[in-house]
Amino acid sequence: MQTGTRQTVRFSVVALGLVLLVAGAVLAQGKDPHIGVWKSNIAKSKASPGTGSTSNALKIEAAGAGVKLTVDAVGTDGTVRHWSFTANYDGKDTPITGNSQWGDSAALTRVDANTWRTVYKKAGVVMATQTAVVSADAKTRTTSTKGKNVLGQAVDNVTVYERQP
Repeated sequence: MQTGTRQTVRFSVVALGLVLLVAGAVLAQGKDPHIGVWKSNIAKSKASPGTGSTSNALKIEAAGAGVKLTVDAVGTDGTVRHWSFTANYDGKDTPITGNSQWGDSAALTRVDANTWRTVYKKAGVVMATQTAVVSADAKTRTTSTKGKNVLGQAVDNVTVYERQP
């Protein structure tokens, strides 16, 4: 084989490898089972007194190497909450916009393919840790939240969400 042909073959193999790597990353992002629209099932959920919701909806979208999470909720006290954050799975604090009951920043990490952990802080102090798990059939998302809310109330909540069409 001539030198020019070898270089062309080598270049083609490297280029194909890079294309497959990028395509794999794009497909992996698209398979994140958390991405979608979720609505809480209040009957299946439990909350510490005064810390629950009468309704709770999540919209989770792919955003670069991470996600954008948007929450619309109504607390048992009637407080309407709308808040969001965009984060990578790197455990770094990212600002929350809106009126989150958990604080002003969130740090997101991926535990495994179906599990996230989010640490919420207010003014740099950890308020609550939330673990979210999507079921194997990707129809249910269960979040366990422990810590305190921004009012200082103790929280030990489990919220069950159902995927919306």
